[in-house]
Amino acid sequence: MKIGIIGSGTMGIGIAQVAATSGCDVFLYDTNSAQTEKSLLILKNTLHRLVEKQKISAEKSEEVFNKIKPCNDLQDFATCDLVIEAIVENKEIKTKVFQNLEEIVSENCVISSNTSSISITSLSSELKNPERFIGIHFFNPAPLMPLVEIIPGLLTKVNLADEIFSLIKSWGKTPVIAKDVPGFIVNRIARPFYGEALRIAEEHIATPEQIDDAMRTLGNFKMGPFELMDLIGIDVNFSVTKTVYQDYFYDPKYKPSLLQQRMSEAKLLGRKTGKGFYDYAENAQNPVAEKNEELYQQIFMRIISMLINEAVEAKRLKIANDEDLELAMQKGVNYPKGLLAWGKEIGYGKISETLQKLYDVYQEERYRQSPALRTM
Repeated sequence: MKIGIIGSGTMGIGIAQVAATSGCDVFLYDTNSAQTEKSLLILKNTLHRLVEKQKISAEKSEEVFNKIKPCNDLQDFATCDLVIEAIVENKEIKTKVFQNLEEIVSENCVISSNTSSISITSLSSELKNPERFIGIHFFNPAPLMPLVEIIPGLLTKVNLADEIFSLIKSWGKTPVIAKDVPGFIVNRIARPFYGEALRIAEEHIATPEQIDDAMRTLGNFKMGPFELMDLIGIDVNFSVTKTVYQDYFYDPKYKPSLLQQRMSEAKLLGRKTGKGFYDYAENAQNPVAEKNEELYQQIFMRIISMLINEAVEAKRLKIANDEDLELAMQKGVNYPKGLLAWGKEIGYGKISETLQKLYDVYQEERYRQSPALRTM
């Protein structure tokens, strides 16, 4: 099978590695040929380390690398069976690329986007043949993260999602099918993990260190929200939040944080700039969380209740089936449990009570409960 990948950044080269490892011929295109050279060099080193760790053979390493062919022209995609776009999150730029691509590939070629937040229907509507367009959203780093969200738009042909599901599964990934809603599954449901943590910090109820410690110790999350924002990139996380907020017609549930905006403006973006909510400079001494059991319980219940409420609402709206909703959060963002199961474990009544108390204090729609929560 021939796979075309547009964009040779971290995500593009990661997807290329996944496809090549599964035996596909991969055509890798980027307008910046220097980026492609850099990414291929990084990939070569990555494969070399995998050989050293005896995770793959030297022969397999060479085979994977040779399966990826750098391209200087989109015309090289003429014989591709599937094209995956992984470039900047800008609808206009993506649309132009897809329109150019449509003039090159065959009628049977599936065109897809790795977008994390742009409507698949809106992207496909600009094409001559929108039926062959679909969302295929990998998570970073693509070779390591098992989850792939498959998103058919309103104009996508029937059964295409199932065909892509089978392909992605054959690549050793965990695919889930999601409705074309803002944020799809993961980026919609996960918003309170960041948003509510930021609200708690903004109001000086607790420090970022305390919030992270509470979510790790009480929730068994591998990373707290502030650590995770620093890893993702505060600007990237903020951009996704803004997109989801705007696309839901400014629903208060998804309102972005002023603190996050100020951090973005100051270019304190996390690990990639050396400083975010934490300092990553050599020998930097970050504050240690002052432990407080009562406060930690309050933090945990507030954030987990918001997350479970989002999962229940996603179930009510049939954004995905129950199994995929649970899988998505565990495989896409490493949550220790599926949120629907977690709600049952804590007790949906307790989740409802927590949200009601928050609503009574703030009088904000942000804390409104899913109509399905009280019947769970």
